[in-house]
Amino acid sequence: MADTRIERDCLGEMEIPNDRYYGIQTTRMKKVSGAAHLPIVFYPDIFRAMAHIKKAAARANASVGALDPEIAEAIAEAADKTLDGSYDKEFPLDFWQGGGYTCLNMNVNEVLGNMANEILTGHKGQDKVHPNTHVNMGQSTNDTIPSATHLAIVPRIDALIGELRTLAKAFEKKSAEFADVVKVGRTCWQDALPLTVGQEFSGYASVVNRLIKKLERVRPDCLEIVMGGSAVGTGLSGAPGYKDAFYKFISEDLGETVTPMDNLFDGFQNSDTVVTVSGIVKEVACTLSKFAKDLRLMSSGPRAGWMELELPALSPGSSIMPGKINPTVPEMVIQIAHQVIGNDVAVSVALYDGELDLNVWDSTFYKCLFESFTLVEEETKIFCRDCVEGIKANRERCMKEARGSIALSTIVATCFGYPTGVKVAHYCEQHGCDVHQAVQEMGLMTKEEADWLVDPILMTEPEKIADAAAEFKKKHAA
Repeated sequence: MADTRIERDCLGEMEIPNDRYYGIQTTRMKKVSGAAHLPIVFYPDIFRAMAHIKKAAARANASVGALDPEIAEAIAEAADKTLDGSYDKEFPLDFWQGGGYTCLNMNVNEVLGNMANEILTGHKGQDKVHPNTHVNMGQSTNDTIPSATHLAIVPRIDALIGELRTLAKAFEKKSAEFADVVKVGRTCWQDALPLTVGQEFSGYASVVNRLIKKLERVRPDCLEIVMGGSAVGTGLSGAPGYKDAFYKFISEDLGETVTPMDNLFDGFQNSDTVVTVSGIVKEVACTLSKFAKDLRLMSSGPRAGWMELELPALSPGSSIMPGKINPTVPEMVIQIAHQVIGNDVAVSVALYDGELDLNVWDSTFYKCLFESFTLVEEETKIFCRDCVEGIKANRERCMKEARGSIALSTIVATCFGYPTGVKVAHYCEQHGCDVHQAVQEMGLMTKEEADWLVDPILMTEPEKIADAAAEFKKKHAA
């Protein structure tokens, strides 16, 4: 077998190494590719989606009599072979490309074309299966790339939801574990009313579950695509019946109901679904960062900080200070949020930079969104496994801080009015005592009443503290 083969396109002909399944157009683009030194296939999702699209298109074209069934099945067989990643080396192009990812579409067309040609003839080439005529039949880059991006998002949403469910369960477990650990609340970084660590963690679990619902709500939008629109949404070059057949075959292949967008011209012009998904992924990253910053503060110490929580010790935290342990996982999470926010800004710019009848900024959409998906999915797993699940509460420290908080004077304001509450707070500051001691020394409560009402644990239960305050006021009114 010869070491090279000759392939032709509209610019001429070229010798192609015969051990490569990609062809002349991919070879041309390799010469001007490499700005990021990172191939598109680093995030292979779009190639998997493209394989399903090419398979469905081939079978649709065969079903309406536009394509030889033998060729269609060879293309479908080739597409299936690429799904396990064993042909990823045949997709060498760099992330950043112009032309609305025409090069990516042609890279896939060439690889599947040569594979199909080899299946039918025993050799690579274009003599039996042509990348444009057969593999790309009825299609355009302009409908395949946005459609593949949408379909590629769906498994990523599912994977992220899975990791978030695990995280929510971990927070719920910790909420139950810390249900009786009372601590001082903080607003604006100042002492506030007490609450339990369990109540704080219940809030964490709740917002994670809410984010899951947002991802679930946007998922169906990603199964609406623009295949059948061809170059500008009119569907020119598609055989009669091809479009309906395509949606039948792609739905069967994916096991999901895939439908065309209501208005294909809208779909070609606007990539707002990608921006919506990016925004939710950003919400997840920002929420995880908020958790991480909370944990970083609450675990600060171990002698001069808040010392409310203890995070798992994963590695030494200093090259010079013995015994220092850093909150490495929370700090990783915070930095990932920085990157994901930047990616979301880029995706937003790519939406409003769209012009006329096609948004061509597919490199920006794909690279930024799927980098964000990868980072957030992986950080969620690491954050849950290596941080949240191993958190311990410093019960004594938490209770000491809660009992010492001047914010407990709120119960005095509830029982005697706000001005009296202020007097108690000032008394605590002037005499260096806590509220429990102050109300006794000021003659406002007996020791028994102070033990009953100035109780951080009671204050974490709204109904009980309301009933207790009402009973106290009724007793003293009499």
